[in-house]
Amino acid sequence: MTPLLKINLEQLLNSQTPFVIDLGCGQKPKKGRVTVDKVDMPNVDIVADIEEGLPFLPDNSVDELRCKSVLEHIDNFEYLMREIIRVLKPDGKAYIFVPHFSNPYYYSDYTHKRHFGLYSFDYFVETKKQLKRKVPEFYTNIRINIISRKLVFRSPFWFSRKLKKLFGFFMNLHTSVMEFYELHLCYICPCDGIKIVFTPVKNDK
Repeated sequence: MTPLLKINLEQLLNSQTPFVIDLGCGQKPKKGRVTVDKVDMPNVDIVADIEEGLPFLPDNSVDELRCKSVLEHIDNFEYLMREIIRVLKPDGKAYIFVPHFSNPYYYSDYTHKRHFGLYSFDYFVETKKQLKRKVPEFYTNIRINIISRKLVFRSPFWFSRKLKKLFGFFMNLHTSVMEFYELHLCYICPCDGIKIVFTPVKNDK
């Protein structure tokens, strides 16, 4: 799929304002972002299939990348992560939201191709910087620094909404509590998703 640019991308990249891009923006994107989606909608600035990467963006060009409820739809997740690292500036930040594997609504969407857990992004982090439970770092040479991570608890039902919000407050007090939750409690009180903020670690490999 050849990307369709509906904006003057070069002008935006050369401007003095921070370049913020929203991958898989959907129908209601926030203002101030360059929007990307596979579906050509009026609010989409760049029509592209991000399964094929981000060829329309030069290296080290993005100040902030937003990606909400998108990565679970991606087949080649590692390739897209490599592309995200490529286009982010060395001090750029990626703000990611993905559904947690305990979220019952995750399985209702037939377009979902992968699930995520607390440790999913640790595979891109050096072992010494990972959570208490370590995962292999040798699967890939992609490296990130995780700035923050948060378990998100939500409910469409008013009577459980406040309870889950309070529960989430305690579960996010410390990473050890988060790890305990995922191991022992996630199927008792399912988690809606995970918010991750990270910066790239650039390498020449």
